[in-house]
Amino acid sequence: MIKIAPSILSADFANLERDIKKVSSADYLHVDVMDGAFVPNITIGVPVVKSIRKCTDMFLDVHLMVEKPVRYVEAFARAGADMLSVHLEADHPTRIAEALKIMGDCGVKKAVALRPITKAEAVLPYIDQLDMVLVMTVEPGFGGQAFMEDQLETIRLVRAIIEKYNPACELEVDGGVAPRTAPLVVEAGANVLVAGSAVYGAADIPAAIAALRNVR
Repeated sequence: MIKIAPSILSADFANLERDIKKVSSADYLHVDVMDGAFVPNITIGVPVVKSIRKCTDMFLDVHLMVEKPVRYVEAFARAGADMLSVHLEADHPTRIAEALKIMGDCGVKKAVALRPITKAEAVLPYIDQLDMVLVMTVEPGFGGQAFMEDQLETIRLVRAIIEKYNPACELEVDGGVAPRTAPLVVEAGANVLVAGSAVYGAADIPAAIAALRNVR
């Protein structure tokens, strides 16, 4: 089954509770945390995630685009995240492993994320313990970027790794997902689609979510 995770990066932050309710028919709520160091943009932090948790019971899929994410995993878990994604490029492998251990200790689902420059094989040291792998199909840091079709091969390779070592692991794709590109990433093996402007920019948001969920 295809799952849809609208990104609140495309929501109106002055009316965030309202815009979260607009996407309540989705499967996950994707929360992009950017620190201005790992990526050039700055978005939100722990207090906002805590506030989001108070106004929705949606599954919070929190994507940490931050340097040395091990420093923040426990805080975001306590704030109400249901799953945390950390970028493999953001720290030394031993510290990524430590971040995943803290996620387990905190009872949240574990995920790692790959920038377009990162090979699929980078997930191998962690794959047996992951609940999800996130493949970026744009450079992380800003919404509304064009989909990078060369990342379809990375999606295929990650799917092959998942099928071999941890078939229960989900494969999420983030970046430029829209009605035209969604069938491509699903065909390549993704089962969780992050969509920002394709959802929040639609005239009928529930219909846009349903259409993405039903792509084949």
